[in-house]
Amino acid sequence: MAELLDDVRLHEFTGGAPETLDELRARYERQVAGESRGWLNWIARERETDATVGTVQATLFEERGLAAAELAWIVVSRYQGRGYAREAAAGMVAWLRGQGVEVFVAHVHPAHAASIAVARRLGLAPGASRDDGEVRWAVGG
Repeated sequence: MAELLDDVRLHEFTGGAPETLDELRARYERQVAGESRGWLNWIARERETDATVGTVQATLFEERGLAAAELAWIVVSRYQGRGYAREAAAGMVAWLRGQGVEVFVAHVHPAHAASIAVARRLGLAPGASRDDGEVRWAVGG
């Protein structure tokens, strides 16, 4: 994934820069060992070619006594605009619902039209809350 995520265009809305393999490994280790109830990182692949097109992630936590998941999705630049983020995120949400997760949250930059479309397709709605310039979208609870 480090090679595929080594694209400055993927940081247009989130800031920062691509991580090295060691930095990505360290971040994943922190996320796995974090204070959440769990962390999922699924690799999205194109069915026809098995090419890696991106990733969808969920950090599990509790909100108001309910099982919740904070979602994130990234699609490699050359595969964007083909519905991969929507399909991968919807698949993860469906699986998580089957595991008892009731609340879904995503933080989306207000100018990132593609991610806003994904959030809407997942049934999330924008709220007034902002974190680091991103709008909190949520559903459930």
